[in-house]
Amino acid sequence: MTDDERLALTIEIAQEAGEMIRDARERQTFGHRYKKGQELVTDADVAVDTHISERLASHFPDEARLSEELAPTGDSQQGDAPLWVVDPIDGTVNFAHGLSHVAVSIAWLVEGRVRVGVVHAPFLGETFTALAGQGAWRNGMPIKASKTSGLGHALVGTGFPYRRDSRPPLMRRLAAVLEHCQDVRRNGSAALDLCDVACGRLDAYYESVSAWDFAAGWLIAREAGAHAGHLYPCPEGVVEDLYGENLLVTSPGIHRELGELLRRADAGEISVG
Repeated sequence: MTDDERLALTIEIAQEAGEMIRDARERQTFGHRYKKGQELVTDADVAVDTHISERLASHFPDEARLSEELAPTGDSQQGDAPLWVVDPIDGTVNFAHGLSHVAVSIAWLVEGRVRVGVVHAPFLGETFTALAGQGAWRNGMPIKASKTSGLGHALVGTGFPYRRDSRPPLMRRLAAVLEHCQDVRRNGSAALDLCDVACGRLDAYYESVSAWDFAAGWLIAREAGAHAGHLYPCPEGVVEDLYGENLLVTSPGIHRELGELLRRADAGEISVG
């Protein structure tokens, strides 16, 4: 199967999943629980993950899958073998509360690099796609990252972990960005934040997330011309396209400057106010 054919099939599967998500929201029949006492998961997350897994298995029975609900035990040490990385509902809290920033995220990697990426937002009517080396699209139309060249005009997206005890150090970053950039947005879906960078709605995004949250959006942003990297070097032997710690994805003109700002904030070198 060619990459174009894989992309077409992935779009089909993601949009089927999106219909399941819309139906679950409309019917309001899903139950919920909390993983590790803090992270919300609904019956819809599991049902959608199951559907995607079954569809992928029927076409690619020998290819591994890493997904948030059914197969979360893979890690960034994945080798060269093909791998599907799936988030059935990115933005579960938004989904449960009736908000629109909700997405299905599906990525396909070979030799440690994302080759196909699809992020489908069922409540926004948007499907973002990318093929390695061939560009990125929103609903079939090409998209490009912004040309913002200074932090003072940069709109920056980010998010925060579920564990409240891990949030205080991130407040230094947030304060620095609010002091030096135009403003901050916290939309609750890493996949869609990355797609917003890809199409110029956001000028930058930083956060630490899981592989399934960012793999597809990472490719989409990169193919749209954004600079996709990390604030600090990846550990040796770790696959960069699956390493979600300290992501920094920006328009090309502000990557170095924003990276320096965030690292200085981490080091306590910036006073604000």
